[in-house]
Amino acid sequence: MKCINSYLAFAFLCASFGLQAQEIIRDTTATAAQPDKPVTENLRRKIDGVIATVGDYNILDSDIDKTFLEITSQGGSVAGITRCQMLGKLLEDKLYAHQAIQDSIIVTDDEVKSKMEEQIGYMVEQLGAMDKVVKYFKKANEEDFRTDLFEIIKMNRLTAEMQRKIVDAVEITPEEVRSFFKKIPENELPVFGAEMEVAQIVITPKVTDAEKQKVIDKLKEFKKDVQEGSSFATKAVLYSQDKASVPNGGFYKMNRKTPFVKEFKDVAFSLGEGEISEPFETQFGYHIIYVEKIRGQEVDLRHILLTPEISDAALKEAKEKAETIRTKIVNKEVTFADAARTESDEKETKANGGTLVNPKTQDTKFELTKMDPTLYSQVSNLKEGEVSIPQIDIEQSGKKRYKLLTVTNRIDQHTADYAKDYIKIKELALKEKQIDAIAKWFDEKIKETYVKVNGEYRNCEFTNNWLKK
Repeated sequence: MKCINSYLAFAFLCASFGLQAQEIIRDTTATAAQPDKPVTENLRRKIDGVIATVGDYNILDSDIDKTFLEITSQGGSVAGITRCQMLGKLLEDKLYAHQAIQDSIIVTDDEVKSKMEEQIGYMVEQLGAMDKVVKYFKKANEEDFRTDLFEIIKMNRLTAEMQRKIVDAVEITPEEVRSFFKKIPENELPVFGAEMEVAQIVITPKVTDAEKQKVIDKLKEFKKDVQEGSSFATKAVLYSQDKASVPNGGFYKMNRKTPFVKEFKDVAFSLGEGEISEPFETQFGYHIIYVEKIRGQEVDLRHILLTPEISDAALKEAKEKAETIRTKIVNKEVTFADAARTESDEKETKANGGTLVNPKTQDTKFELTKMDPTLYSQVSNLKEGEVSIPQIDIEQSGKKRYKLLTVTNRIDQHTADYAKDYIKIKELALKEKQIDAIAKWFDEKIKETYVKVNGEYRNCEFTNNWLKK
């Protein structure tokens, strides 16, 4: 388990802004770096050249230096990571990408450009200006920065899609989970941190018809402007209240399985290429959608979200309703779960008595050290069964609502128990099986792929059999 965790941590560290575009340069000899030493011990460098090849991809000696540089520029630590280890990670990435192309996994330039603009928008927002971003990543100019970032994103997408294809095929049975658990020595059983189960009742302020119509009229105005030549993307950047898509002009790529609300998907898939929808309502507010491209079962679209203004009177009314519900629960006139089923405005939780589902584990338990900080601050001081006072909650779209929260169950830190912690144990067992599947995949693909490691790097001790010994 410790080895697995160390490997995953290292892989995550390396999956940063560090994979550079490859250039074929004839290998040359000069002062040799010591690839088996940590980077901090390597003060002298080999003249740049091809140090390894995987299929159609070359890796340069400078790619290792660039990767170390990118990690440290983002505050990551490279202490103890050798050039051999870094080369091993780059070799893995290239094999994933090479095999993704062989398996006809497609990552389009439009998809990469969209992701690139999203990332650049975020970087500019954090650093203040594009020239500061270029300087931060030590690039000569914006064009070089964009070229490198494009190649990095494309490589990462190919790698991710190939990894997903491998692990998605892995399934695990209850008997395999049981066998996995039985094989763990008693003194090595994992310890799970303190957890809690939480439920909530949501009261959403009522919006007046006048405010709704104001938003609908504004969206119709946007549609008319675009039809007369204005940019939909610019409108989205300036006016949309969907913070997640604003940096890339309201853009989303989706298919029938993409987890968007039904109303949004119904409209998106009813439009033809180049069409703009009429304003329509979802739980998030009012939208218009512009379909840019239809690609088989996938749709490239942009949207603008506007939420109607909520009056102070409506907010006050919602708070008073929440306070009345709380009083009934405290006086034991109704249970929290029954009140959630009859009074809560949140469709996702009201049917199961307001119980929240952990989005990371799809379980109802939240580990305290990994909880969303906002949620933790709201429930950490509640005793089991205690109901919070009405708390105002601001959604990502900017909509305000009131919540009542309660802790339905507290679970102390404990050693893994098969019956109580089955879902977590199943997750650990599945991860182990996925790692085994990836290791087997590497063994098979390295044998059938052209791989060459040059010079002093042939003395490296790799986890995978890159030297084909």
